Amino acid sequence: MAGGLQGLADVRAIIQIQCRIRKHAQLKREQSHLRKPNMQDAPRTLGEVLSQAKPSGAKISEPKLQLVTHQVISILLLTVLTTIPIWWIIQASKPNSTTTITLAVFVSVFWLLITYQRKKTRSIGSGRRRLQHPLLAHDRQGFMAGLELAQKTVIIDGSNLYHFGLNEELGTRALALIAQQLRIEGYRVVCFFDANIHYTLIKNGAASADQRHSLTTLSECFALGLDEIYVVPAGGQADKFILDSLKHLPISFTVTNDRFRDYAKAYPTVMTGDQWRKGVVIANNEIRIIKHRFASPVYLA
Repeated sequence: MAGGLQGLADVRAIIQIQCRIRKHAQLKREQSHLRKPNMQDAPRTLGEVLSQAKPSGAKISEPKLQLVTHQVISILLLTVLTTIPIWWIIQASKPNSTTTITLAVFVSVFWLLITYQRKKTRSIGSGRRRLQHPLLAHDRQGFMAGLELAQKTVIIDGSNLYHFGLNEELGTRALALIAQQLRIEGYRVVCFFDANIHYTLIKNGAASADQRHSLTTLSECFALGLDEIYVVPAGGQADKFILDSLKHLPISFTVTNDRFRDYAKAYPTVMTGDQWRKGVVIANNEIRIIKHRFASPVYLA
């Protein structure tokens, strides 16, 4: 037991070192890109690709009728807000030329400020919608943008493999063993989890109820690096994030037992052939990935 704990501690130490190396390499690439910008170069990272890509199902602009209706309602409200105090001032006192000029200046400045603020807000909002792909916008660790297109990447369906491990009475070990072996084989590991993963761990006794919901908790439970973990936002599904990653990473596949049938029409270029998705099975006390042969067997004991 002591040897097993020491082995797991060694794996975590190695993962931490690898994370620091990757962060240093990513920083160097970003600094190099800032020094020598060249818009004619082909994209080299996922961030460069996604800055030009339109998110699946993204809303580009408001319908014209809805936009006009919104503008008319806004103008009416602002008109009422400025007319009422002016009418009250006129009724309360006899207006003279000075009062009239002051009111006119006040109304003019007020409307100019409102117009300027609306244009500024709309400009910022449209810029965010244009530049922030969901894969980058919800990446709390900030590592997705630095994924290299030329590097072979494995996208792991973390929640799915955890449930597989539970069914096989392996708990978190199944995912940890698979990630470790693929990491040894030179794959860049990215593991997506549903937003409720912490509650699932607590429900199954893998984490305590008073334990803080954090990426560190997931790292310790699954022996993953912090820059290998992506928890999707509440209300979102990891399936879509996984398929979006496969769509834009040319040398990648996903490890999952989910077939994503509901997404076949939305991602026809991704879900083709039999190499984009690889399931997991256990046979003869050995964990295997279908249609992928590990460099060395991964035994459970």
